[in-house]
Amino acid sequence: MKHRMPLLVFFFGFLIANAQEIDSFFEGADTFLKTNVSKGRVDYNAIVKHPEQLDELIDLAQQLNVSIQKPEEYQAFWINTYNLLVIKGIVANYPVKSPLDIDGFFDEHQYNVGGKMTTLNGIENELLRAKFPNEPRFHFVLVCAGLGCPPLINEAYTPKEIETQLQRQTTKALNDPKFIRVEGNTVNVSQIFEWYKGDFEKAGGILKFINTFRTPKLPDTVKHPKIKK
Repeated sequence: MKHRMPLLVFFFGFLIANAQEIDSFFEGADTFLKTNVSKGRVDYNAIVKHPEQLDELIDLAQQLNVSIQKPEEYQAFWINTYNLLVIKGIVANYPVKSPLDIDGFFDEHQYNVGGKMTTLNGIENELLRAKFPNEPRFHFVLVCAGLGCPPLINEAYTPKEIETQLQRQTTKALNDPKFIRVEGNTVNVSQIFEWYKGDFEKAGGILKFINTFRTPKLPDTVKHPKIKK
């Protein structure tokens, strides 16, 4: 027992330190987003001039370990990390019109975060979608700096509020004419529904999913969505 005590002290000390750093990450991300995001638009000029806060957050994310056993914390961490890395990637190549103008932006550039090397696509597809296959609301909180994606909110996603935030942002997007536009018997939808059709089919289909969040609901005469290019 004597020999186990130092190990137990070290183990619990590590857990406490990691929890404090995770709290610091969420608080820092919230401050950063409130400072640099307004009405869905990121102030890239300001971040390019003063990237220190963003760099500190990415450095902190590198040191953290989150467990899927705490799903709210896990989801909030990886959603924030994804969005911050998108901003960092744009800043590193600023000015740039679209992330697609940057070779390998989503699928090749590796980041050391959360105790692993991964890409943006790795975070989205392996660490979020694969772990939570019945959660299509991720697509309305992961921001890709354009490309038909939803705007970034000026607050961090947090373990305590993640369910409310997912619900709110999905509802907001699906009532936004930029994502869903009804013209008579035709409904034009974002390319998100094409790229991730399988995720929405698991939720009962694209139209059913949209109507779960939309007010007013789509007309009964709408049978098939049309993808906006």
